[in-house]
Amino acid sequence: MQFQGTDQYVATDDLKMAVNAAIALQRPLLIKGEPGTGKTLLAEQVAEALGKPLLAWHIKSTTKAQQGLYEYDAVSRLRDSQLGADGVEDVSNYIKKGKLWEAFAADEQVVLLIDEIDKADIEFPNDLLQELDRMEFFVYETGETVRAAKRPIVIITSNNEKELPDAFLRRCFFHYINFPDAQTMMKIVDVHFPDIKQELVSEALEIFFDLRKVPGLKKKPSTSELIDWLKLLLADDIPDDVLRNRDTKKAIPPLYGALVKNEADVQLLERLAFMNRRER
Repeated sequence: MQFQGTDQYVATDDLKMAVNAAIALQRPLLIKGEPGTGKTLLAEQVAEALGKPLLAWHIKSTTKAQQGLYEYDAVSRLRDSQLGADGVEDVSNYIKKGKLWEAFAADEQVVLLIDEIDKADIEFPNDLLQELDRMEFFVYETGETVRAAKRPIVIITSNNEKELPDAFLRRCFFHYINFPDAQTMMKIVDVHFPDIKQELVSEALEIFFDLRKVPGLKKKPSTSELIDWLKLLLADDIPDDVLRNRDTKKAIPPLYGALVKNEADVQLLERLAFMNRRER
């Protein structure tokens, strides 16, 4: 069982090697990289390429590790007991299974995505150490132990908002997705826009990478933002010579709102353009 990428996802040799190594070692694959470099999409494409179901657990700042296992609704049980409802004696009626329980209980091997783990509290990864290591956990309310019927392929993403604990890192296979170079980016664009004019792509990529090189930029445009920008350029039927012969006195490229995401960066680009005009 080898991941070799898909028609919709351009995976580098290093990334394919990392996915296959994590599967062989039966360890979670921890993926880091800039936002917009395809970390979440990777899990979807691994599931599609290997013909496995995908279970996605998207982490928020309020998410607790216990929610990935199960949640016991004691309040509802108490209310139902006061109302004399049927089934109150069966505590399992008030247990909501989490994504890890679903993955462990699945009849076939699944791909489990734990997305943006660094959004949660710092203790969140530590609270999942034993469950991800042993692939089992104990349900105190029912007295049962839930074990993985088929060990899931676990892919964990992080945007580096918080440092992850060493004990957690030791249990993972790690890969950092480097930002694509121009050649790889061209392949990614071809996947999304197979019929796009290469002249337009060439000019757009030059502007895009020049923008990323601007010193002091708070938010560099990402791959997903480049795709959005190209989609707008095509929708507005902007000819490639508009990009090639663009007025350098203008601060920012056409339809810049797809690339530049805050007013500080807009003001920075305007200042740079003003200085460029002064020098001329």
